[in-house]
Amino acid sequence: MRFEMSTPVIGAEVTGIDLNASLSPELADEIHAALVEYNVLFFRDQHLEPISQIDMARQFGEIERPHPLYPTLDGHPEIVKLHHGPHNAPDTDGWHTDLSFRARPPFASVLAGQVLPPCGGDTLWLSLSAAYDSLPTGLRSEVEQLQAVHDLGDFRNNFATADDDGEALAQAHQRFGSAVHPIVRTHPVSGRKFLYVNEGFTQHVVGWRAADSRRLLNLLFRHIEQPEHQVRFRWSPGAVAMWDNRCTSHYALSDYLPHERVMHRITLVDDRRSQD
Repeated sequence: MRFEMSTPVIGAEVTGIDLNASLSPELADEIHAALVEYNVLFFRDQHLEPISQIDMARQFGEIERPHPLYPTLDGHPEIVKLHHGPHNAPDTDGWHTDLSFRARPPFASVLAGQVLPPCGGDTLWLSLSAAYDSLPTGLRSEVEQLQAVHDLGDFRNNFATADDDGEALAQAHQRFGSAVHPIVRTHPVSGRKFLYVNEGFTQHVVGWRAADSRRLLNLLFRHIEQPEHQVRFRWSPGAVAMWDNRCTSHYALSDYLPHERVMHRITLVDDRRSQD
């Protein structure tokens, strides 16, 4: 098994492994170490069967319960089926860290391409560690003392409608809740610090006036999204991506309509190799 860096700060292509075969503990440990180092791993030409994707994911942690909003694959509730096209417009075209509005957001995800458009539909990831490292020293010292509120964010659109009195949205907030996280967190395995805000779900800096909070968060969002912090992956048939959700954000481009794009995703709750 070999790892080739995709950019200086994030991403690596992995060769010399068949994910449809059972992973030995030693191989799983090696993949986990690479995931911590590179944040996102790309495996091409895998053509994962659902049961193989499930078995592979279980080597790294507990599989998340079914997603609160997206459908699952028939017969395999562990796998979320992300099917977008002309009759189901994509809603993942914004920078986000999955489910950061939970007190304990997911550890990682494994995404397998199933149906791909002839072009377009790339996914971008960014390193929140690189974003922290490149902050000006004074701003870094300031944000290390702060916390921010994360809530439903973009998912509000699934519950708020023009002809509704807001009751469905209120119930959604009650069901899914909010979380308060430090703006700067420390990775439980690598020990690296990273910025923990994302445009999809981070709403307010604790203790700040709304206007001041918006100014700071917008500054951080623009800083984080710099191309120097990113890797862009062009999907190919059978490709698989695995990423560390703790210290990354991602963005799935919606530039492929009217073509379809179908992906199978498994999300892992906790890192079994971490004591955090």
